[in-house]
Amino acid sequence: MPPASSRPRPTLLDVAAAAGVSKSLVSLALRGDAGVSERTRERILVVADQLGYRPSLTARTLKQGRSMLLGAVISSLDNPYHTEIVAAVEQAAEAAGFSVVLAHGSRERGRLAGRVQQLLDLGVDGLVVVSSWVPEEVLVTAARRAPVVMVGRTATPVAGIDSVNNDDEQGAALVVDHLVASGHRRIAHVTSSTRPAGIARRSGYEAAMRAAGLGAEVRVVRPEPAALDALVQDGTTAVFARNDVEAVDVLDHALDVGRRVPADLAVVGYDDTMLARRARPALTTVQQQRDVMGTRAVALLRERLDGRTDDVHEVLEPRLVVRASA
Repeated sequence: MPPASSRPRPTLLDVAAAAGVSKSLVSLALRGDAGVSERTRERILVVADQLGYRPSLTARTLKQGRSMLLGAVISSLDNPYHTEIVAAVEQAAEAAGFSVVLAHGSRERGRLAGRVQQLLDLGVDGLVVVSSWVPEEVLVTAARRAPVVMVGRTATPVAGIDSVNNDDEQGAALVVDHLVASGHRRIAHVTSSTRPAGIARRSGYEAAMRAAGLGAEVRVVRPEPAALDALVQDGTTAVFARNDVEAVDVLDHALDVGRRVPADLAVVGYDDTMLARRARPALTTVQQQRDVMGTRAVALLRERLDGRTDDVHEVLEPRLVVRASA
């Protein structure tokens, strides 16, 4: 017998011949339609399984008008925020009868654009994009073929694209207000981002510092060893990091140079990913409602599939989760 990889893919006709019934009866049985006795249906299902028959995605799409697949595109796999969003998307999609196909682009615009094209060519019914690195023109073109929801921020709203994101300015203000209330004045912001969400968090930090009368203390540094060295030596007593990944970098550096957290240096992150809960000390951070964001993204796709044409942009309210680091 030839290896499975070289054998022709079983067809409806093969299943019908092996089960001794017509092709139309096999089709009815596999779809679960009426008109087939339970005994016959079970025999057909057993034969189909034995032959390794799987319905063609293209054929199913042509018959149903939908593939029941959603695509999810993320920048990369190294930030748990992205993967936790996708987990929420997948849970909501499965509850609605969809499956999710994941693609990532390693923060490379060309690769991300290619991944979007590949998912559309696969026939997904809609796309959830968890990446501000996908070029705007790619999003616009994609939306002509399937509904697209952006989880996160773009520089400006993109026509034809729905979005769900966090109020990053308010999240940053919550951090500054908490640190000021705890007695801190030398509060630095650590960020390496030039993306819309990162810019919004920096803007929120600077505005909150000015509102607290600390405009002269505003300091923004990159999460690099030399910059962090200077930060912990210049009297800075608190750090607000752009996300949990960069906050953990600050925690590690503080440990390396003998600074106690939070006694010598308070540290706050953003996202409330699993990193925040597993860090030691546990990380104070801004919680984005990832489960809500994923659920709403799928709901918005379904609304578009059902005929909605107006754009929807939802902004969710963040909250500060206070733990041991600040």
